[in-house]
Amino acid sequence: MKNTIKTLALTTVIAFITFSFTTIVDGKKEVKVDKSKVVWKGYKVTGSHEGTIGIKSGFLDFKDDKLVGGEFMIDMTTITVTDLEGEYKGKLEGHLKSDDFFGVEKYTTASLIFTSVKTSGKNAYNVTADLNIKGQTNPIEFTISIYGNKATASLKVDRTKYNVKYGSASFFDGLKDKTIYDEFDLVTDLEY
Repeated sequence: MKNTIKTLALTTVIAFITFSFTTIVDGKKEVKVDKSKVVWKGYKVTGSHEGTIGIKSGFLDFKDDKLVGGEFMIDMTTITVTDLEGEYKGKLEGHLKSDDFFGVEKYTTASLIFTSVKTSGKNAYNVTADLNIKGQTNPIEFTISIYGNKATASLKVDRTKYNVKYGSASFFDGLKDKTIYDEFDLVTDLEY
């Protein structure tokens, strides 16, 4: 009887330790869109603006506790500005949603589909993905870090590759202090 209790206790302890330190289970992990966040930041000669944009759906794919893939749909209609208030906030949000920028009436979603994932360190991966904005798809590279059920990544996007040319000195002369830089940042905090 004592040996049976010891065996049962030992089995319970081993199972508890095993499950406690196994953080990722293989397969697709759906992103919790209500607990995840994407922050954008755009730059111009005279400063910058920033805001958020919503994730419509997404998942990260794991095999043998390693990230092997992922896919995200972004709801372009949710572009908001967080560094302005009132009339100026509304004007900038409207302009970003217009055809000058992201044309969200026609292009309601953007997508990011991982095409290659390589381990670059403990909990870190170098990702190549296809980014689609305004019907234009281009490859993009970034690093993603995974900790437990959370992931973070920063992407630098050249908007001109997606036919977003408004205020770009690469396409228009004489803009001077009205120039908007071609690259903008996306910083993601994901929970799954």
